[in-house]
Amino acid sequence: MPDTHAHIVKQFEEELRLIKEKVLRLGGLVEEGIANSIKALVERDTQLAERTIENDHVINGLEVEIDELCLKVLALRQPAASDLRLITTAIKIITDLERIGDMAVNVCERVLELNEESPLKPYIDIPRMALAAQRMLKESLDAFVNGDTDLATKVLVEDDFVDELNRQIFRELLTFMMEDPNTISRAMKILFISKYLERIADHATNIAEIVVFMVKGKVIRHTKPQQESY
Repeated sequence: MPDTHAHIVKQFEEELRLIKEKVLRLGGLVEEGIANSIKALVERDTQLAERTIENDHVINGLEVEIDELCLKVLALRQPAASDLRLITTAIKIITDLERIGDMAVNVCERVLELNEESPLKPYIDIPRMALAAQRMLKESLDAFVNGDTDLATKVLVEDDFVDELNRQIFRELLTFMMEDPNTISRAMKILFISKYLERIADHATNIAEIVVFMVKGKVIRHTKPQQESY
């Protein structure tokens, strides 16, 4: 006679594995979207920007798929304790990932506008911001999969670096606009891009905070660890 309980447990474990796998797949698509949006900006690649915008529906579709899977598992398995926290964490994470995908689309929309004008200046700090935000996103997702609160905490500290770059870009572009009013339109679009990247880092921070709750059952939102150095 087959062991029904063992079969159900195995099925449940497979469903949890699938949720993690799909969240990572969604994260990979979002990371690719960020990278492509900045590549399109730096290389003035209108076609890449357009393709990135078009691909956003894939991210949206996968988010819905994961959400439905999580709700199905909640309804059928009625998980408790750490398993329940994992599933509810996944639901929250995919919301942040979908919004990051939207930010990458917003960057591409500004790229399309910037490509119709002559370049204002070489991009130096914007790519640095993008790389830092991408790293934070990857680390927060790794922390989720591995239940690594130390890595999640590292992400919270790294957010300060992105915030400082955002302020630095603002100061530089403000100088451009004050010295030459003809630069205002282009400078404002670049400021928007900087703000989108800062928001991406904020969403990565949200994910890291949620991971800490998943592992420790401790809410740390709106608090930040002390930064020793960066």
